[in-house]
Amino acid sequence: MTKIVVVDNHGQFTHLEQRALRDLGVQTELIDNDADPAEVDADGVVLSGGPDMDRIGRSAEYLESDVPVLGICLGMQLIATELGGSVGSGEYGGYADVTVDIVDEDDPLTGSLHPETRVWASHADEVTKLPEGFELTARSDVCDVEAMSDTDRDLYGVQWHPEVAHTEEGEEIFENFLEICEENGA
Repeated sequence: MTKIVVVDNHGQFTHLEQRALRDLGVQTELIDNDADPAEVDADGVVLSGGPDMDRIGRSAEYLESDVPVLGICLGMQLIATELGGSVGSGEYGGYADVTVDIVDEDDPLTGSLHPETRVWASHADEVTKLPEGFELTARSDVCDVEAMSDTDRDLYGVQWHPEVAHTEEGEEIFENFLEICEENGA
């Protein structure tokens, strides 16, 4: 059975990420972000959202693992920051219902979504420059980088929260990530 761990960066929806994976039949575990990545045996890693970069523990070390990584909100910002992109304050601010445009229909994470999909997202902070090797996969009127992917390294990020009921196709994000993890382990 495929195992995907959720690294807890103290976000208010983190437990819902674990539940979404469990509902798909995935073996999943919620782990503290101070856990040593070398001691974590998993086929994939979700870097959860959270309140700020000062509380990410050892999350960045998971980017060195040989398994796919999905960053959600702060998790995506962490990926961008660690790999040479940049993050800044969003003009839009806190949580809101946002229409996202999928711009890469071939992307394994977001490409299967409708061309326009409604999501629940916070834009207090957002990726302002993609790291080298990443492709833009989704944008919105309020944020130029709603999702990004580096398929060569199996690193993915979404600014929105696929685990909450307000996000229309959230379950599909987790299904697609599961498929990426299964293909990586094959």
